[in-house]
Amino acid sequence: MTRVQPGTGTFTASAEPAHDPELLRARALGALTTARERTALLTGCVADEELTAQHSPLMSPLVWDLAHIGNQEEQWLLRTVAGREALRPEIDSVYDAFEHPRSERPTLPLLSPTEARGYAADVRGRVLDVLERAPLHGGPLVDAAFAFGMIAQHEQQHDETMLITHQLRRGSAALTAPEPPRAPADAAALPADVLVPGGEFTMGTSAEPWALDNERPAHRRELAAFRIDTVPVSNGAYLRFIEDGGYDEARWWHPRGWELVREHGLTAPLFWRRDGATWLRRRFGVVEPVPVDDPVVHVSWYEADAYARWAGRRLPTEAEWEMAARFDPATGRSRRYPWGDTDPTPEHANLGQRHLSPAPVGGYPRGASALGVRQLIGDVWEWTASDFLPYPGFVPFPYREYSEVFFGDAHKVLRGGSFAVDPVACRGTFRNWDLPVRRQIFAGFRTARDARPEQR
Repeated sequence: MTRVQPGTGTFTASAEPAHDPELLRARALGALTTARERTALLTGCVADEELTAQHSPLMSPLVWDLAHIGNQEEQWLLRTVAGREALRPEIDSVYDAFEHPRSERPTLPLLSPTEARGYAADVRGRVLDVLERAPLHGGPLVDAAFAFGMIAQHEQQHDETMLITHQLRRGSAALTAPEPPRAPADAAALPADVLVPGGEFTMGTSAEPWALDNERPAHRRELAAFRIDTVPVSNGAYLRFIEDGGYDEARWWHPRGWELVREHGLTAPLFWRRDGATWLRRRFGVVEPVPVDDPVVHVSWYEADAYARWAGRRLPTEAEWEMAARFDPATGRSRRYPWGDTDPTPEHANLGQRHLSPAPVGGYPRGASALGVRQLIGDVWEWTASDFLPYPGFVPFPYREYSEVFFGDAHKVLRGGSFAVDPVACRGTFRNWDLPVRRQIFAGFRTARDARPEQR
């Protein structure tokens, strides 16, 4: 059951009182700066010829992402917010993601790496001047610095996309990062799943200042009691599915998923291969044994769904995932994050490309939800059973192409964020979506099941 709360059907940048404009400027500046530092690292760690190469038809050349980031920033913050003349109007169509699919972008008249860096830097310098003077009130684009936050999130989303390109890239490692922390001593003793009591909870948001349109508005949902995995499904658990013939039996698979298994000869997650009795994976140019305690990653929705069926369970719905992540039974309210309302820290979650892999299952106990579910934010995106659909009262903002054109049964919802996601683009209400065939993304899953009558 879904019920829209009164007054939440229109878009506002924030339902809270206006914030201190200087604090807003500082927050926006910090988010933009962090994003650009990550972009510079991802595009500066390889030679220019690698920036212009297409490492997979699934992805753009890295230099396209770099100039696209600058072009979106120019269009929204310089032209729309500040009302300035276009710097390079002739390149708008080249960097229009809807006009050109990724597979054909190498054939376009792209800016060279030097030109792309110069263009993005020129735009950023002008944007910082706008940010210093913008009133940050007077309309939904500028209220609470929304447009600046939107652009920071956009750049970080492309930083994750570029990291996927690095994973697909062949050759020696170009990126390094420390390994994530080991799981705490209590990880092995955690219960397999957690009971989420039935009832109503608030899903989505009408108050988060930088929430995007598909996260809005806040509305009430009523769910039956269910159980959800305490931690994401691990590589070790997924290996048991493989070894039990999971990829050999049609009964576990959605019909389209089984077609893909047969057509492409799938036998394991992407980037895995068997060497005798040992399973290996390739991770950012390094071949290593598959770590059995890490969450499984690089699996499609069809693979996640097949595993869940094999295990006698199912994927959680999007609403179930959010209730498990945000609902606090002690207060009856929905938190911003599983652990509470404070922004993420390195003790809460594996975010921001601080590490280049998920942390072992059971990690980050300080990031657990009120119900004791761990790693709901960070580590791996989690496939859900749900199609990507609008919430009741949805209003497209600031453009239809961000969310509305993707609504329907073609895309499945992912929640939670991965190790590649920056905190600015990840929260308890954040919604990601992708085609169910996608394997190159940093996606894993956890499973759920209906609660028995005596548990409801």
